Amino acid sequence: MSHPPTKQDPYIAWRTPDFRCFELSWFAMTFSKQIERLAIAVYFVNLYSSSDAALALAMMGLVQAAPIMLLAIFGGQLADRFDRRRLWIDTLVVNVVVSIGLIAAVWHNSSPVWIYVLLALNATAQSVGSPSRAALLPQLVSREAFTNAVTWNSTMFYMGSVTGPAIGGAILAVWHNPASALVAVAVWRLVALLAVWRIRHRQAVGDGQEISWESVVAGIRFVWKTKLILASITLDMFAVLLGGVTYLLPIFAKDILHVGPLGLGFLQGADAIGATCMAVMLVHLPPMRRAGVTLLWAVAGFGLATILFGVSTWFWFSMAMMFLVGALDNISVVVRHTLVQMLTPDEMRGRVSAVNNVFIVASNDLGGLESGLTTWLFGSAMLSAVFGGVGTMLVVVTVACLWPEILRIGSLQSICPVMIESEDETPNL
Repeated sequence: MSHPPTKQDPYIAWRTPDFRCFELSWFAMTFSKQIERLAIAVYFVNLYSSSDAALALAMMGLVQAAPIMLLAIFGGQLADRFDRRRLWIDTLVVNVVVSIGLIAAVWHNSSPVWIYVLLALNATAQSVGSPSRAALLPQLVSREAFTNAVTWNSTMFYMGSVTGPAIGGAILAVWHNPASALVAVAVWRLVALLAVWRIRHRQAVGDGQEISWESVVAGIRFVWKTKLILASITLDMFAVLLGGVTYLLPIFAKDILHVGPLGLGFLQGADAIGATCMAVMLVHLPPMRRAGVTLLWAVAGFGLATILFGVSTWFWFSMAMMFLVGALDNISVVVRHTLVQMLTPDEMRGRVSAVNNVFIVASNDLGGLESGLTTWLFGSAMLSAVFGGVGTMLVVVTVACLWPEILRIGSLQSICPVMIESEDETPNL
């Protein structure tokens, strides 16, 4: 006699108190980051002409990407050797202090150099905190709840990405000074700090093994040999690197769509609204049966939506395309994060999460650098978006050809950690 299937609990992860604190902090971090990005972008757009503003925004991406790409691997090593919660708290303290510095710099119309220095300091703290945060999540929920936790984690990210630009745009529309929006950034980063402080989980201190070059690069070797992880994060990196238009939204809003700060806030939040809607659908629908094929189609659709956004001169159509961009991107986020965390043994999660974080930063912040530079060189944000979308679709074909294993990914519920006997041994799937 067959038994009826067990009913899926879409809120299983939320039943864990530590997860609730984790997600409050994650929302606060994302919310504040989006307001900060909007406020600094508006500061530069008001300070420079459109061409020079594109270059300033490109440099903004570079100064945030460089510290993370240089230091994230070391941050992953720390996450596997020390208390991840404590490391995360320490970096959040730095974030709060930097937020206060940005308020002062913008209020006094300081040189953009000081803005870049503070953003770089923020990114340096993130290079240490992000691997600890990512590696801590699997320890807070059961294995059965992990995919659900990843999906809700991306939901909270996109909820912060929706509300951050909208609230930031409203603050700027009322007070007309980016420093006023940065006050909200400092307050919400303090909320993030307090939420992490309330997490009860205490990780045992590392095994005392000395930090060596071999242990540092173990995460890189693991990713290189684990083809499913390598394929998924490479796909995401180049898709967003080429197709991301987030950094160009202030230019689209001002010169192409002709909307003010409030319109920019809604435009910047449109992709997050789409991602949030997709995340809610994913937690209520049955698990993906062919996650690999779904991933490839989602990224291809991301590229097509980027192209259509690039050629649009109608605000509401541009909003719709950004909504679609976010919805499709969230599928990639859920699949990639589940693969990275569930294929990786716990003792290596910090270092592997650090490698993943380098790819994310390369796609997001260096994508901003790429978009800003191409706009500055060719004098057209529209061309930059269209070329990026075409490049994204070509990346999908390339990844499918180089790593056909990705087509064979079935249900994410069946993913198990790759077993290794020592850090010198790496898998080859």
